[in-house]
Amino acid sequence: MVTHNEHLKNILSHVLHSYGDLKEIKDAPGDLEIIKKELFKINGFIRVMTNNIDSENIQSSDFKPLKSKFRYYLENYFFEKEIETMALLYSNDLHRVKNMRLKILESLEDRKMMNDIEELLEKI
Repeated sequence: MVTHNEHLKNILSHVLHSYGDLKEIKDAPGDLEIIKKELFKINGFIRVMTNNIDSENIQSSDFKPLKSKFRYYLENYFFEKEIETMALLYSNDLHRVKNMRLKILESLEDRKMMNDIEELLEKI
């Protein structure tokens, strides 16, 4: 049976995988759909993590500092509407797609969130 910590660790590894996929995109036509898919995955995983990090289910406090960073990210960064607008108007404008991807990466790196995820995964 999988422990709660192992479950959370698995979710964090999915976040890192999608983040890595976003970093690897070469900004070609059609990449906006890939960006959208990876962003939705990341946001979903972060929401799950935020909902699952509580004092009753976690034996160690390693995950708790991430909860505030996840909440900050979810409260302050909204790209879904911009992506929908871009998909209709600018999906073939590679400069706009690249800028959107870079802004998403920047938001994920804000407050060293991705670094903290990587460090936590190495630690546990």
